[in-house]
Amino acid sequence: MRRAPPLRRGSAVVDLGCWPGSWLQILSDRVGPEGRVVGVDLAETDPVAPNVSVLALDMTEPESVERIATALGRPADAVLCDAAPKLTGVRDVDLAAIEELYTAALQIARRTLSPGGFVIVKGFPGQESDLFRKELRRVFAKVGEIRPEGKRATSKEFYWVASGLRA
Repeated sequence: MRRAPPLRRGSAVVDLGCWPGSWLQILSDRVGPEGRVVGVDLAETDPVAPNVSVLALDMTEPESVERIATALGRPADAVLCDAAPKLTGVRDVDLAAIEELYTAALQIARRTLSPGGFVIVKGFPGQESDLFRKELRRVFAKVGEIRPEGKRATSKEFYWVASGLRA
């Protein structure tokens, strides 16, 4: 998060793919007791602090967007998506699952983000990533990519950081 926009005390944050909860703790500490963090994951995850709510749901289901917005209770300053699909080894199935996560993360960001907010989404190389990058550039004024420091040499994941949500 060092190269992401800053989160101030009192911020509201959505953490998609929050299990096992380590980022929930970091985010809770960062936004402080006056802030709000909503974690979302398929797996049951314990809330780590009073300012954290956790929803056990599938973020790709259409009704999830409104449940997340309701739990947040106000516009988000950041939407973070570290979600990854359970890979099957069947290329087309896996690519479709990745694309579905991208689409859901963007829908949730568009519904919950405040005008000055930002989104961070985990990406994987491929045609779906190229298409999603174009969609992010259509929706946000500024889009960059970050390669995590200290990741395994074989890992190809990266993160998009997008800000300046267009009306």
